[in-house]
Formats: sequence, C-alpha cells, structure tokens
Amino acid sequence: MDLNQASQEQLQQWQAQLQQDFENFKAQGLKLDITRGKPSSAQLDLSNHLDGILGGDYSSSNGTDVRNYGGLDGIAEMKALGSEILSVPQDMILVGGNSSLTLMFQAMLQAYSFGYAGPNSAWQTQEKVKFICPVPGYDRHFTICEHFGIEMLTVTMDENGPDMDQVEAMVTADPSIKGMWCVPKYSNPTGTVYSSETIERIAKLGNIAGEGFRVFWDNAYVLHDLNADAAALPAIADFCKQHGTEDSVLQFASTSKVSFAGAGVAFMAASPANLAAFKATLSVASIGPDKVNQLRHAKLFPDMASLKAHMVKHADLLRPRFEVVLSRLVEAFGDNDLGQWQSAAGGYFVSFDTRPGLAKRVVELAAEAGVKLTPAGATYPYGNDPQNSNIRIAPSVPKVDEVDLAMQVFVCAVKLASVEQILAA
Repeated sequence: MDLNQASQEQLQQWQAQLQQDFENFKAQGLKLDITRGKPSSAQLDLSNHLDGILGGDYSSSNGTDVRNYGGLDGIAEMKALGSEILSVPQDMILVGGNSSLTLMFQAMLQAYSFGYAGPNSAWQTQEKVKFICPVPGYDRHFTICEHFGIEMLTVTMDENGPDMDQVEAMVTADPSIKGMWCVPKYSNPTGTVYSSETIERIAKLGNIAGEGFRVFWDNAYVLHDLNADAAALPAIADFCKQHGTEDSVLQFASTSKVSFAGAGVAFMAASPANLAAFKATLSVASIGPDKVNQLRHAKLFPDMASLKAHMVKHADLLRPRFEVVLSRLVEAFGDNDLGQWQSAAGGYFVSFDTRPGLAKRVVELAAEAGVKLTPAGATYPYGNDPQNSNIRIAPSVPKVDEVDLAMQVFVCAVKLASVEQILAA
C-alpha cells in the first residue's frame, strides 16, 4: 500500500490488520535477540580444535617457553600472521590479548594521558580534544571517547566511506581535532567498504591535521567476507609511507569473531615510534600477554591460507542469515518508502533506516513482541540519532528460522509505526 496515497479509511484498516498481526506475535511469547554482532555457537564450534591443540608442547618457533613471563609484544608466529592480516611489516605488529577493543582503549589512554612523542604531546595538555566519528558507527568507539571526555564530531558516510571533503575541511580548520575512528571494511553497521581514494585521503590527513593527530583504524571485519569474490582492502600503511604520515595511523584487528570471541588474539599495527611509546607504558601494566593462547592460535592458523579456509566456513554459516534478513526487507519495503537499508557483502550487520522519527518506536514495538534490537541511537555519538531513524540489525546468533521470525516481527513493527505516524499527522 502506498501510504502517501491512501485514504484515512484505508490507513485505519491497515493499522487494524497490522495491530492484529502484532498481537499474534506477542501471543507467541518470543525471546529473540538480534542486538549484537556475536558469533553463533556453530561458528564458535569451528575453532574447538584449540582445545588440546598444543599437545603438551609449549615452545614457540624460537624455543621460547610460552608458559613463562615476557614477550610483551607477542610471539613471532602471531606477529607474522598479524602482519599479513593488516598488510604491514612484521616489526610494526604488537600481539595482545583477546580484545582489540582493549588495545584501542589502551592506545587512546596513551595518546590522551602520556602522548606518543613525550609528555608534552599528551592530548590532556590541550584545552579541548575532539574526535571525528563517521555515522552511523560503532557504539563502543563512542563510549571510549565519552570516557575520556573527548568531544565527538560526526561526519556522514556514503558508498565510499566517510565524506572526505567534510573531514579534510574540519581537520584543516580545527587543530583541536586529534583523531578519527574508522572501520574500513564492512563498516559497523552499514557494511561500507572504503574506496582506495578514501583510504589514501585518510592516510594524508596527518599532513594537514593538528599536532598529534591519530586515525584509529579498526579493521575488525577485514577477514569477514560473505562471498568468495570479495575484493581485498587497499593497505593504508602503503599510502602512509607514500605520503610520510606513518605515525598518524594506528591499526587494530583480532580473531574475536574468527576463533573464540572471549579467548581470541588481538593485533595492533603502528609505526616504530608509536609502538615504542605504547610499549613503554604497557610494560608498566603487564609482563606479557597470554602467549599460550597465542601459540594455540598459531597452531590452528599456521598461515593465511588456513585462516582464509576457516573464514569460508564462517561465511557459509552467516550467509543464510543475511539472506533471510535481506529477503524480508525487499519483500516488505522494496516497492515503498517505509524503509531503506544497505546490504553488506561481509561483516556482521545490516543498517536499516525508518522514516524520520520512528526508530525508537520500532525498537519499542519489537521488544513488546519479544524481539530485542540494539537501542535506537546507539549508532550515533551520545546515543543521539538526529533523525531517530537508524537501526542496526545483527542476525548472527539466532538460528536461521529464528532470524526469519525476528524479521517478520521487525517488518510488522516498522509498518505499524509508520502508519501510526501518518494517522497522527
């Protein structure tokens, strides 16, 4: 039905039918959760060989006993793997614990409290610190900035990544902008893959931004292709070397959605100067990461070929879930303007936009019917989506039939909220 052309009577009839459908869903007592991009149990099972894989041999390739202290920046085998994942030389890699989020927080702590070029370079010595946040984006990035009291400035995204005209104008005009968040491949939540031109322009920001500027390059989904023909992401480190901005980018990745989400391995890639500053502080807090777990992962993924073969299995489990989401959206909204979405070729999310002003109502309705969604506004700094329209859908955890049922509820909620809005106008 074209809501813009429908009569008041037609709208009221459709509302009554939608309300009945909604009540039928509520009567089922559903408890479905599509809030966060977590691996399903079936995906976690793919890495069960980690259990016992060492067979009592705790020696790394250079003879180090990984059960002991030391090795602040990780074992050589995992450095080699991290260098291939992030397309940097091995001496730029630090291998940490299970969480790239932890490394990002620590990298922010270094920049804010201690600096990467001595105490005078610490951001906290500045009167004001600001950060560029492409939107919609990742809520945990925003939480880190909030924790440090860093003011967040939004920039829009298009099919190539952040609006670089806007970004360049902002950093040129305001030296208090000290950094920028980026999820360059399958951006959370839109699934956008940054273009080569965008990546090069981001690499050049260090030449026009204020002193101490750092791009936080969160390459969380670099391995998470849904299709075999996915293009490789151009290496930002190559562009940085070309333009002399090696110190301006900090890269991150992990195996959190590759092996065990709570027991993976995280990577940070940085210039020698950045790594030296980071490790000087890290050495105060740690005598070394969990090298036993790093060695387990080195045995499970001895090279990139084995890692890529493993990720094909992940894609086979994820693809049907995404197909269900997209088919329900096309069926419900493909011929009307009640919603818009971006179909990702990888990653963990589908980004959906309702008509302006409806996201919170849709989330509320879905919750009433037993489907939990990420809170509206979560994909914007301070939880404030100015259009109140963006909703992040994460279909990885439920079974395929449960994803289908959750999407039926979601579609009903979007339609019901839309007709309510029009009738109230």
